[in-house]
This record gives sequence, C-alpha cells and structure tokens, in this order.
Amino acid sequence: MIEHSQRLFDKNEQELLKEILMHRRDVRGNRFLSTPIPHTAIDTILEAAFSAPSVGFSQPWEFVLIKDQVTKRAIKETFSEETAQAALLFEEEKQKEYIKLKLEGIIESPLNIAVFYKPKKGPVLGQTSMPNMGKYSVVCAIQNMWLMARSLNIGMGWVSILDPKKVKKVLHAPSENQLIGYLCFGYTDMFYNQPELELRKWDRKKMRQEVVVEEQYNPS
Repeated sequence: MIEHSQRLFDKNEQELLKEILMHRRDVRGNRFLSTPIPHTAIDTILEAAFSAPSVGFSQPWEFVLIKDQVTKRAIKETFSEETAQAALLFEEEKQKEYIKLKLEGIIESPLNIAVFYKPKKGPVLGQTSMPNMGKYSVVCAIQNMWLMARSLNIGMGWVSILDPKKVKKVLHAPSENQLIGYLCFGYTDMFYNQPELELRKWDRKKMRQEVVVEEQYNPS
C-alpha cells in the first residue's frame, strides 16, 4: 500500500464547508426552474455519492437517472395516492396545512434520481451485527449528493411520500433492490435561508440540550 501525504484543510475551507452545511435545503416543486443541468454537474454530484463511506467498502448503491416525463408522471401518480392517504393522519388545522404544502417536484425538476440499496451476496465486513449498515451507507451517499448539489447552486428535494413497490415496478428495478431515496434536482429561483417547514411553523427547531446526552442516558 502506497502512502501519500495527507490533505489538511485551512480555516477558510472549514468555514466554507460549514456554510454549505448550514444552507442545505429540501427544495420543493414550486421553486424548481426548467433549466437543464449540465452533464458535468450531474457527474460531479454522482462522484460525490461514490465518495461516500460504505460499510466494508461494499458500495451497495445503484442510481437511476430519470428525465423522461412519462416515467415522472407514473412516479407522480404514486405520490398523489400516498399523500392523499397521509393527509388523513393529521387532524384539523394540521391537515389543512399539510394539504397546502407542495411536497415534491417530480414533474418540475429536470432530473430525478432514484437511489437503491443493492444487497451484497454473502457476509459484509461491519454489517454482520448491524444489518442495516448497508442502507445507512446509501443514505450517506445521498447526503453527499445533497451537499455537492448545494455547492453547485443546484437544489435537491427528497421525496419520501411514495410506495416503494410501485416505484420499483415503474423503473423495472431488480427484486432484491430496495428504494432508499427518490430525489429531484434542478436550479431554483431561490434558496430559503431557513428550512421551509421551520418558516411555515410546521415544527420548531430542537435545541442542542434536547438532543445531546453526555456519557449516558439517565436511568429511568
């Protein structure tokens, strides 16, 4: 194994990464522009995904790039079905707010990417005790895509109100593949300075002391 000198980052680079992290947003359909995304930008976003950590260096991901409007409309149909059912789970005012939200940009965004977890045959180093680590690896790849897209001033939205089986059927995905993320990419007319659901007061941002535990949980 050949050793190379390590890459260290300076204060300006660290601050830039922090800025990208702080300004990552989930972009909805009413913000996407129809401007095509250059192939070089798509390649850069995919390269970011390929650079994600994966358990046992298994790289258990597959990406389906979708631009065809017929395919998008078929995916949008399952979104419409699922969101109608989801609305019933909320009560009164919350349900009214939910119905008003634009929760996807499947048709509006010029590029959709379906991200699948493809299980590896046989045991995977680091996955024997925690079998979901392979799926978590795919989530890491999606996060890399999100951050790289934001650095390119390209918006990304993650659509989770879908029936995975119907999406797989539309895309003729192999039976063993599991849908982890359905992503919408495109340039936008604006990026919010805060998460949209925070601005709409759907929920509040949790404070550090609510989510950070020192050493261990208090015994109940």
